Amino acid sequence: MNIGSGNKSSLVVCVNPFMHAYHHDIWHLGNPFQNPATLFFLQCSLIFIVSQCIDLCLKPLGQCSIVSQILGGVILGPSLLGHNKYLAESLFPAKGSTTIDTSATFGVMYFFFTAGVKMDPTTLLKTETKGVTIGLSVFLFTLTIPTTMSILMVKYVSMDMSLAKSLPFIATSQSITAYIVIAIFLRELQILNTDLGRLAISIAMFGDMVGFASHVILVPIVLQMKGGHIGRLIFQISSAIALFFVIFYVVRPMLLRILRHSAKPVNELLIISILVLVLISGLISEYIGQHYVMGPLLLGLAIPEGPPLGTALMRKMETLTYGFFYPSYLAASGLHINIFKVDLKSLWIVCVIVVVAIVVKICAVMLTGYYHNVSMKDCFVMGLILNARGIAEIVVYNIWRARKLMTDQEFSLAVLSIIVVNAIITPLIKFLYDPSKQYYSITRCSMQHSKRESKLRIMVCIHKNESIPTMMSLLEASYASEESNIEVIALILVEILGRSRPLLVAHQPHETLNSTSPKSTQIHNAFRQYAYQQKGCAKVQSFTSISNFDTMHDDVCRIALDRSANILIMPFHKHWEIDGSVVIINRAIQNMNIKILERAPCSVGILIDKGMNMINSSLSSLLSSKPVYHVAVFFIGGADDTEALAYSSRMCRHKHVEVTIIRYIQFGSENSKERKHDSDLIDEYRCVNIGNSRFKIVEEVIRDGEEMLSSIRKMKNKYELVIVGREHPQTILVDGFQEWSECKELGVVGDMLASQDFETKASILVVQQQRMIKKSVKHNKGSSMPNERDQKVHDFPFHEIPRSGSWSV
Repeated sequence: MNIGSGNKSSLVVCVNPFMHAYHHDIWHLGNPFQNPATLFFLQCSLIFIVSQCIDLCLKPLGQCSIVSQILGGVILGPSLLGHNKYLAESLFPAKGSTTIDTSATFGVMYFFFTAGVKMDPTTLLKTETKGVTIGLSVFLFTLTIPTTMSILMVKYVSMDMSLAKSLPFIATSQSITAYIVIAIFLRELQILNTDLGRLAISIAMFGDMVGFASHVILVPIVLQMKGGHIGRLIFQISSAIALFFVIFYVVRPMLLRILRHSAKPVNELLIISILVLVLISGLISEYIGQHYVMGPLLLGLAIPEGPPLGTALMRKMETLTYGFFYPSYLAASGLHINIFKVDLKSLWIVCVIVVVAIVVKICAVMLTGYYHNVSMKDCFVMGLILNARGIAEIVVYNIWRARKLMTDQEFSLAVLSIIVVNAIITPLIKFLYDPSKQYYSITRCSMQHSKRESKLRIMVCIHKNESIPTMMSLLEASYASEESNIEVIALILVEILGRSRPLLVAHQPHETLNSTSPKSTQIHNAFRQYAYQQKGCAKVQSFTSISNFDTMHDDVCRIALDRSANILIMPFHKHWEIDGSVVIINRAIQNMNIKILERAPCSVGILIDKGMNMINSSLSSLLSSKPVYHVAVFFIGGADDTEALAYSSRMCRHKHVEVTIIRYIQFGSENSKERKHDSDLIDEYRCVNIGNSRFKIVEEVIRDGEEMLSSIRKMKNKYELVIVGREHPQTILVDGFQEWSECKELGVVGDMLASQDFETKASILVVQQQRMIKKSVKHNKGSSMPNERDQKVHDFPFHEIPRSGSWSV
């Protein structure tokens, strides 16, 4: 079915069947664009170039991509460039519309298939009560009030006959809250993992189920009212239900059986067979009177999400569908918008319906949100999010246009309303909702500002199994005792593959990670073993975040805030092999670390595992694997170095850990305030560890950064762990090194130590002390460590997540 098949005017296009036999190139004095293939290449290229140029211009204004993609088609269509007859016949002639419309049709079918693959049907049936009630109220209110208003306007307001026929359909379409549209919208805003984003996804899931079922039933009824036969109506609805049962109770069990008996990775023949099955399901959908996206969407839902099949399909199709097919369909739809066919009276009538629907949807969210104790500001932002429009609405408008329920005028008005609504709500949401604010802590959560004998809460994030031994060594060196317990909050980072809904799983004691990979289970068991070895001195809480790395920082900061972590240990995005070569695991991890450093409600450490430390070769206890674990702290000055000093001061209480503080002093700075302040700090920690021979302080007076670098190189193989601060005060010791820094998240010294040119067997921990902003905060009473100057924080409430189980011995 072509998206352009709903034109009122009939147009006959004659195409020469022998066109392919002739040469259409400049060397044979012909017009290359007489060839349909060449014309199609030109059209696709123009659409993407124009859309991307618009996107570059609108991104700084806070606009989402759908606005740019539709506008790309609008600019090339009859509304602007296509209004010129010569350009229209040259770039988008009538004979070329079939090709581009067919390719868009093909693309949107696979787009909805991949969208279905990324959904989990079981989560659709397990939507939380809050999401169900809000979703139901949003659907009912936005269906009844705008639709009723449109019927009254048709009766009492003079308008075109075509608009009078289409207005109730436009009003009805305002009740659509498509899951895939909301998911794409939230991902672009990077709030998919926030509390608000998760609730919006739940609401959209429920709204999708209700809206999809309504569309399958109501559209045949409307067509029957236009002169169809009642028997045909019954057949059309019953055949749609039959297709559903065949896909879920015949095709899905067959796929599950094949997967159980097939070897991994997934056979290429199975992938190809499923892609062909997508075409067959689209054909059957058209044959039984439904839209061609229905079958592929149901088939996608029937595919087992996640690994191995769902993940394999996403790896092969996600870039093509989301990067090419999706924008192609949006732009092709924009080509059919003709603003010259829109009269002002019809424009204001549709505007009234759209504005009323937006207000009703926001009010419906606020009404039910108030019942569920959701703040009114969050409800308002949620209402704006649920008003986002996208490809689902455009597909519906194309269906109605093709079936003569809409003319070109109403189609243009409906699609233009999508552009305008998204253009308004996107920057408004960004202005009203800053997800980072929810992570601002009103209390000091750092190593320096905690009591000496208080419980230490360490949150560790692990992505790869290879980092388990180094992380376990760090935890054990942190000194868990009966007087000062350690509470470990372990978060396993699993990149989302074959899923569109992020998951944050809180694991109960002795629970196996059936929903995650075997690697996650191994990490889970390693932390359980650590808790057992500490014999009552340590407790572990375990979580798994299955999400995209672009938004995973929200899960990390959320748990760190809820569990009041003192320090958060993050993995580095590079891995050192045994032969010394460096492998970049995932560049997205680096971006995630940068975001966490900006937002974390506690101190942050980035652990660089060089992979060559003898102590990291097994999971055995540090006590039995090596008599002395040497830790060095390079102290230059500043809050971050003080945090590193505080952490090492705790480590040296372990009888097998020896800490050496190497303080670098700039020659000639004896009378500076910074040096006196740092000297006072050093003296405080020296007094705290008096009598402890495992805590040593070495001072080196140097003139510049070159001498400091030379000193560090001499000690490269003396230690198993090196702790450094991320940022330092402006000093000649670090000046000039910034220009050579590759990893800004490590700071100058950390980046130097993590460089491949710097050969060392030691693992490196780069520490940043908790950043506090706004509103002065008093230092915790009873702390044994010196207080910093008052700093400021925002006063925001803590966000709770479901309490997990814990392992304690």
